Amino acid sequence: MLSIRDLKMSVGGRTLFENASLQVNYGDRVALVGPNGAGKSTLFSLILKRNVPDEGSIERDAWTMVGYLPQEGEAVGEETVLEVATGRAGELPALEKRLRELEVAGAVDAPEYLEAHAKYDAFNDAQVEAKAKKMLKGLGYKEADFGRLAKEMSGGWVMRAHLARLLVMEPDLLLLDEPTNHLDLLSLLWLQNYLKNYSGALLLISHDRQFMDEVVTQVHEISEKKLVAYTGTYSDYLRQREERYEQQSAAYKNQQKEIQALQEFADRFRSVTSKASQAMAKLKQIERMEQIEKPTPPRKPFRFQIPPPPRGGQRAITLEGIHMAYGSYPVYAGLDLTVERGERTVLVGPNGAGKSTLLKIMAGVVEFQQGECKPGHNAKLGYFSQHRAGTLDLNKTVLDEVLASAPGLREDEARGILGSFMFRKEEIYKLTGVLSGGEKSRLNLIKFLVDPPNLLLMDEPTTHLDITTVESLTLALERYEGTLVFISHDVHFIRRLATKVLHVNNGKVMAYPGGYDYFLEKTGAAADARAALTAG
Repeated sequence: MLSIRDLKMSVGGRTLFENASLQVNYGDRVALVGPNGAGKSTLFSLILKRNVPDEGSIERDAWTMVGYLPQEGEAVGEETVLEVATGRAGELPALEKRLRELEVAGAVDAPEYLEAHAKYDAFNDAQVEAKAKKMLKGLGYKEADFGRLAKEMSGGWVMRAHLARLLVMEPDLLLLDEPTNHLDLLSLLWLQNYLKNYSGALLLISHDRQFMDEVVTQVHEISEKKLVAYTGTYSDYLRQREERYEQQSAAYKNQQKEIQALQEFADRFRSVTSKASQAMAKLKQIERMEQIEKPTPPRKPFRFQIPPPPRGGQRAITLEGIHMAYGSYPVYAGLDLTVERGERTVLVGPNGAGKSTLLKIMAGVVEFQQGECKPGHNAKLGYFSQHRAGTLDLNKTVLDEVLASAPGLREDEARGILGSFMFRKEEIYKLTGVLSGGEKSRLNLIKFLVDPPNLLLMDEPTTHLDITTVESLTLALERYEGTLVFISHDVHFIRRLATKVLHVNNGKVMAYPGGYDYFLEKTGAAADARAALTAG
């Protein structure tokens, strides 16, 4: 289906791939992993023929239909959600135009024509609307939303409509770049179950460890500019990668010992007439050896201890009779809620249910119309938002910003923490004013960790982090001595941290005093997602 051989590709003077190879067959479900900037999205662009490699070949079967979901949504015009999902407003007219152009050019036997015709047929199927509605429902849409203009909805909801369109098309090869980024719990479970049974091949980029464990059967890691293949889930890959490193390290050490012994013999006896020929033979033996390169150890999570925050009261924060609305749209009416000291609470529920609003109420960054929000005794409150850059001094360097946040922090400690959150070498001397949105988000996260509050409110803290960095954050928060309330769509992160679940839906907040699996068991959320797969 897809064959990549001896690939070489450089971007901006930096070599991403050299002699890299990858094979994807029908029915394979493959995760592409590697640190941020390793070249995962670049490889997708090469497969899609949007870029041309410097060397090597990328071949697809002539009849292979490819579908691609980018991280960022495509622009939408006046089409409705259902029109996006059925391809009628954007995709179908474009396919018709391209087919005519290829027919005029006499290219009806070309792979591009065959693929375009297959997509055209998929969107003209008599059942396309029924299939689209099923996909939209599985991804969290209500029937009332089908006729709404897509441009009126958030970017996350538009991405879901584009994902539904891909699933309606049923391509032979699905390329998914961070498909879980905009999904709530039920939608993520639905997609996970759908992809487990998908008949085509799947190649995905994801930072969601649990999702990969559930869906993929192969992992290909970008390492040392090569594509290294592993069989099994993401967890299998981690174990096999460690085993491979130990084997390669042992082989390298044994060869170095052998080379050293041969070299010492040659150095000792090359001037001794009776043994000079033996000495030369030893040197030639070294020359004939296929040298084993010293393996690079797998990148591991950075372990650091969050300093103990000041001790707060038994009740970390209390909400009483909260009424909250945006204009005429009500979010909460008479909400009562207490968060106890030491709890690690995750907020779950559909997108738009009010999870982020609840965090903002606790943080005091939105005004509610009625009720009272009372932080506990000696509360030191910290609110981490995905879009918070206002707390940064734009004229300070990254390193200085962190050091100023915690006067007792040593520079080497600050460098270590910055490195674990992907600020390396000269990047720590960049001014915060020139950082990207993701870099500012990560820097704010570090500032919370080096000078922690005793009530930490976090909205999607794993966004912009790769899997190893997420693990570093998880390890730190597991040992955090304060109270944590957070929102996340990373199931592995939730499972590791949450001791309590608050389910937010339709203006109600239901507490489940247990972990994520306890919540799933009590609510039947996983069963609901599976049932949605078979719903008409």
